[in-house]
Amino acid sequence: MDLKIYKNKQEVAEQFSSYFMDQLKDKDVFHVALSGGSTPKIVFDVLAEKFSDKVDWSKVHFYWGDERCVPPSDDESNYKMTVDHLFSKIEVPKENINRILGEKNPVNEAMRYANLLEIDLDRVEGIPQFDLVILGMGDDGHTASIFPYQIELWNSEDHCVVATHPDSGQKRVSINGKVINTAKEVAFLVTGASKAEKVEAVVQKTEGFEAYPASLVKPSSGNLVWFLDEEAASKLNQNPS
Repeated sequence: MDLKIYKNKQEVAEQFSSYFMDQLKDKDVFHVALSGGSTPKIVFDVLAEKFSDKVDWSKVHFYWGDERCVPPSDDESNYKMTVDHLFSKIEVPKENINRILGEKNPVNEAMRYANLLEIDLDRVEGIPQFDLVILGMGDDGHTASIFPYQIELWNSEDHCVVATHPDSGQKRVSINGKVINTAKEVAFLVTGASKAEKVEAVVQKTEGFEAYPASLVKPSSGNLVWFLDEEAASKLNQNPS
């Protein structure tokens, strides 16, 4: 894995945006799975402000790694956050935006979205392949919407699964681990002191790390990049190997 550590959340967002631009170079079509959360929000602001007119957005096809089962107008919607901070500020064809329909029946929507991925993306051994999957990580070590207590969903037969938040009981639709690990590139965006303990566990494989879904992110391509701020990386052993 490639660890990139920056001073703060803003610098993480700016550096990730440059990385994202590099990924788009020389690509006629680019399929990306987006993440929700506070750091992607800043990333979207940076992309909109600095790169809105520097990219042919018609070649970028947007999907989501997970979505809360709420209407698209709800403030908890990952889709709404992306509209507010990115799509409303760039020229992107509507048909390039493939949202998870959070307002629909979760089981049916997981099936529909899995089918959409099969149709839209190239497949490797039957599994849809994104060019890039962007992930966050929760304080509990979850990623996408695969939570520690439902870690068995990681290897589900279905490309998309229905997960339940352990505290709120909220339903979510999420891609599974096989789809994540089939991607050509996977990038974690993790910031804040509250993430430091799990970053240490997952990156340095400390005792009990296997319980955290984020530890299962091992793309077969070998292309895994962590974008961290100093707070999230504060418990890592910084000695050069």
